Amino acid sequence: MPPQDRQIFQRNAERWMQMGPDERRIMRERERIYRAQVSKEVDTALRESGLHLEGERRAQFEQRYLQERRQFEHSLRQEIENKRQQQLPVLEERLKKEFQEKSPATTSTSSPVASGSPKK
Repeated sequence: MPPQDRQIFQRNAERWMQMGPDERRIMRERERIYRAQVSKEVDTALRESGLHLEGERRAQFEQRYLQERRQFEHSLRQEIENKRQQQLPVLEERLKKEFQEKSPATTSTSSPVASGSPKK
């Protein structure tokens, strides 16, 4: 396993150990749903490719599909995160300008407004 993958695995293991039983149950359920979705996609990819694989060859196909899918999903997440980091300062500056223009002028509201005639 490459060093980067080992570090990720270790961080995930540490997070897992710190999770409570409910969090672990939720994570297991998410993983089960993810695996079911990917399994459907593998079946679809096999069907659409016209390949008829059985046993070990099918397992190899599924393993490669999962491995390469993880790689490009990781790459896409990094790409999205990079774009987000580039666009956040622009968003923040735009909102800052928008809300500065719309904010009421700062005036002293601590003194009451005087009425025309004092009460007697």
